[in-house]
Amino acid sequence: MSQTITITKEDILHEVQLSCKIPEMIEEIIKRKIVLSSAAEAGIKVTKEELQQASDQMRVMSQLKDAQDTWVWLEKYGLSLDDFEEIVYSTLISQKLSNHLFADKIEPYFYEHQLDYIGAVIYEIVLDDEDEAIEVYYEIKENEISFQEATQQYIKDTELRRKGGYRGKVNRIDLKPEVSAAVFAVTSPTILKPITTADGIYLVLVAEIIKPELDKRLRNKIMFDLYSQWLQQQAQQVQVVSHLEVSNQSA
Repeated sequence: MSQTITITKEDILHEVQLSCKIPEMIEEIIKRKIVLSSAAEAGIKVTKEELQQASDQMRVMSQLKDAQDTWVWLEKYGLSLDDFEEIVYSTLISQKLSNHLFADKIEPYFYEHQLDYIGAVIYEIVLDDEDEAIEVYYEIKENEISFQEATQQYIKDTELRRKGGYRGKVNRIDLKPEVSAAVFAVTSPTILKPITTADGIYLVLVAEIIKPELDKRLRNKIMFDLYSQWLQQQAQQVQVVSHLEVSNQSA
């Protein structure tokens, strides 16, 4: 037996409250207001042509091939055409603001933090016993067994063992400090002496050291990181006045 259920705006707000997501939503509201006010102060504007181009790009990214697809998408998320335009405008003004604030800071930041972007292709084995790790290390060094053979004998994790201990391309931030310091202090290819950490003894094969290049991808990443840090700092300095009414009832 089918039934009709009416959902109001109050129901949606109540569900948001029950989901305990209001702090996150308030933070996003604060950030959006900061972006709009900062862009206005900087005299940043969006032209009709830019807005139209960004709207077309968003439709392509959302796989909205025609007007019917767009209407279905808007209905799914409870949006109007004005709401859609506001989303596009907010995204575009945010991009222009980040470019205004940090476009000329990307290269200096990159060269100052270049070591953070160096990559390494590594394979690893993690053992529990230091004596065993030392023994395996010398067996590999003296060609009694290969590193790949050692991974099959000593790696407990099934997926990592199937990959022969392959961790792929990693950066400093991806590794424990003790491991990172050793990995990026050598030339490749080489196997490192056992590295003791709180989680075990690491045997690491450094297959390749990859020097960073300031390409488009890395430029975008640095821009995003700088902008996100700035926006977070701005949000932390804001005093929030909320008119959201929350009733507390005692049982």
